[in-house]
Amino acid sequence: MMFRLNRRIRPFDSLISRLMLLGLCLVTIGIAARYYAISHFLREDLATVVEAQQLALATYVARDIDERIVHRRNLLERIGAALPPDLLRRPAALRAWLKEHYEFQPLFSAGLFVTDTRGVALADYPVLPDREHGDYADRDYIKDALAGRTTIGRPVMGRAAKEPVLPMAVPLLDGRGEVRGALVGITALATPGFLDLLQQSHIGKGTGGFLLVSPQDRLFVAASEPDMVFTPTPPSGVNALHDRAMAGYRGTGITVNAKGVEEVSAMVTVPSTGWFLVARLPSREAFATVARTQSFLLRNGVLAFMVFAALASTGMYVLLRPLSRAADHAERMTRGEIPLEPLPVVRQDEVGHLIGAFNRLLKKLDEQQAELARIAHHDSLTGLPNRALLADRLHQALARAQRTGSRVALLFMDLDGFKLINDSLGHEAGDDALRQVAQRLGKIVRQSDTLARVGGDEFVLLLCDLGEDAEAAAGIVAQKCIETLLPPFTVADIPCAIGVSIGIATGSGDTAAGALLQAADRGMYRAKKAGRGRYVACPV
Repeated sequence: MMFRLNRRIRPFDSLISRLMLLGLCLVTIGIAARYYAISHFLREDLATVVEAQQLALATYVARDIDERIVHRRNLLERIGAALPPDLLRRPAALRAWLKEHYEFQPLFSAGLFVTDTRGVALADYPVLPDREHGDYADRDYIKDALAGRTTIGRPVMGRAAKEPVLPMAVPLLDGRGEVRGALVGITALATPGFLDLLQQSHIGKGTGGFLLVSPQDRLFVAASEPDMVFTPTPPSGVNALHDRAMAGYRGTGITVNAKGVEEVSAMVTVPSTGWFLVARLPSREAFATVARTQSFLLRNGVLAFMVFAALASTGMYVLLRPLSRAADHAERMTRGEIPLEPLPVVRQDEVGHLIGAFNRLLKKLDEQQAELARIAHHDSLTGLPNRALLADRLHQALARAQRTGSRVALLFMDLDGFKLINDSLGHEAGDDALRQVAQRLGKIVRQSDTLARVGGDEFVLLLCDLGEDAEAAAGIVAQKCIETLLPPFTVADIPCAIGVSIGIATGSGDTAAGALLQAADRGMYRAKKAGRGRYVACPV
């Protein structure tokens, strides 16, 4: 239903259009509120049920996996207790003994083998060409067993089996209780009756499944998706619920996985290994009822919107037609009386509030632009000027030196020992060391000078307004820089030594900025070659 509007009034400027729009907005808000409330309630209710189901399923599967592992560990302990110590000196007889026990209870699909106290394999069964006489002293389970402890090793790619395996080992004791060797049982993860069912099982319509995770190794031990088996877990920050599980959380939650798919997950510990099992189901499948309900609400909402629009437009046409005619008459009476200049806002109503908000937004944009300009000229780690700002200040200093007849000096500094800290303690420790270096150097810099960070561990100090003894003055400052870095730095609670090699170049107003910087750089390299922890002046 359309109204006759004066040609000077645009449709959305008219009172009729605004009232119509207001009514439609109210209806839309009501539909949206109903849509959200019902969807939210139904999703929360279903989430409680689905999470409980996932937790029960994960608990059952985790308990089953734990029982299988504990059963193998107990069996290995019984076999180790029954192994005669004198067989350790007779490999052939030892292999026959292993064969007899392996064939009686073949739970260790990848075989059994025995090592001596050095971790060298004495005999195995089934016989694998790369296992006998192999040195396994570096394996965690061998170390624990030779130390007298029964242990379940971390899942590894078997050297001899050439597939993902779970090793476990028990110590072999003689009559005096001394360790004579280690008995190792190896189970392939995909062996029938072990983790093969987990890797073949899916939840729901095939899109959900299981993950078996070793948090200490940050490894997916087994998974319903074959391409995830024996792959590293995602880094921190990718999946918030996974990060909590890696930190020890056990329970349920809704999260977005590394592939960007929202899913309902339940985490349960496998006690014998420290692993945890994840049962996961995509939210689109878990909350399929919610999606169908939302579709129903949308269809009915659109119908209600159309009915209201038809009734409201008819009602406003009948009620507001006289007001529209009065507005046309008033417009004709006042035509030409509106000033050309913008009308001021005299009331602090919604329009005044909008204008005020817009003005505040402009002010905020100006502040952000100033902050961006600051970031573009300063190092984000230390807050010092960067190479761009240094170049600008160097040109200004040379121009001032040209006018006043003074001299400038550049100290090009490269840290000694920083790479060792960065490589051994990590990048965060290296960043902390750089910040501490910047703080110490900043305490000896005049307000008129510029200390900048121009590279990883490279700093440049610009000295301005120097006299004819510029090189001597720069040498004094360089020695102060060396001395201020002599006390040890505390990085990651560890005292560390950081030195500095400095190249010095001086120039006047006629000196090119690039030549001055290159000369200081050459001086730094000469200081490095001369033994570090010193300064060398280099002519331009």
